Amino acid sequence: MGEKIGLVLEGGAMRGMFTAGVLDVFMENKVTFDGAIGVSAGAVFGCNLKSGQPGRAIRYNIRFAGDWRYCSMKSYLRTGDLYGKDFCYRELPFALDIFDTEAIRKNPMPFWAVVTDVETGKAGYRKLKSGEGADMLWLRASASMPLVSHPVRIRDRYFLDGGIADPIPLQTFERMGYARNVVVLTQPASYQKTKLKNLRAFRVALHKYPNLVERMADRHIRYNLQTDFVKEREAEGKAFVLRPDAPLGISSTESDPRELLRVYLHGREVARRELGKLREFCAHV
Repeated sequence: MGEKIGLVLEGGAMRGMFTAGVLDVFMENKVTFDGAIGVSAGAVFGCNLKSGQPGRAIRYNIRFAGDWRYCSMKSYLRTGDLYGKDFCYRELPFALDIFDTEAIRKNPMPFWAVVTDVETGKAGYRKLKSGEGADMLWLRASASMPLVSHPVRIRDRYFLDGGIADPIPLQTFERMGYARNVVVLTQPASYQKTKLKNLRAFRVALHKYPNLVERMADRHIRYNLQTDFVKEREAEGKAFVLRPDAPLGISSTESDPRELLRVYLHGREVARRELGKLREFCAHV
C-alpha cells in the first residue's frame, strides 16, 4: 500500500473563494484524496468536497452576498454574530441550497474541521460524520472569528476559529499518517503575517480567556513558521502547494458578487494550470 495523500485547506474568510475555485476543479476532474482537513473557511467551503457538490460554495455566496442574515453589521448588532448562525448553518444548508448529507455519510474520505478551545487556546479536530447536528456546530466553530462571533458551545466546551491555534495544519496531518499532501493556501508565497495590531481590544473583550488571547498574540509567529514548513515540504517533494499568484485583495466580509467571482475564478485558473503536475504528484506513491 502506498503513502496516503492528504488535502490541507487554509482559512482566510472570503479569501476562501479561491479555495472553492480550486476544489471545484478537483471535483470536475475527479481528483480525489485519502483524507482532508480544513480550517475556518477551508472547512465550511471545503466540506463541499466531501459532499461532492461542485459549484455550491460560489453559488450560495453570490446568491446571499447582500442578504443581511448571511453576513452584516445588522446581523452582528442583532445577534452578536457577524455571520448569522441560524441562517448560515440551518436555513441555508437545509432549506435554501441543500447540503448533501447523504453523500457526506457515503463518502469514505475522512474530513476534519479544526477549532480552537477558548479556555486552553489549543487546537481541536472533529471528523465529520453526517454534515448534520453536531457537525454543523463544529463547522460553525471552526469559522467563528473572535470579537465578531460568540464562542460556540459544544457539550461543555467553547470553541472559536481554528486558524487561531493551527492555521495551516500540515504537520498535524502528517502526524495523522498523511505523508504526502496537497496544500491550498489563500496567500501568495511572499506573504508574511504581522503581529496583531488591535491586540489590546482582544485582551479587553476576551479577558475571560487569557490562553486564547496569548495564542492570538503569537499567531503571526506560528503562522510564519507553518508557511516555512510548507515550503520545506514543497522543496522535498512531500507537499504540492496551490496558492494565489498575488495578494487576493478581497475583504474578509466581501459582499460584492463580482469580487467573490473574481477570486473564485482565480482559484479555478491556478488549479487548471497545475492539474497535470498535481496528478503526477498524487500518482507518485
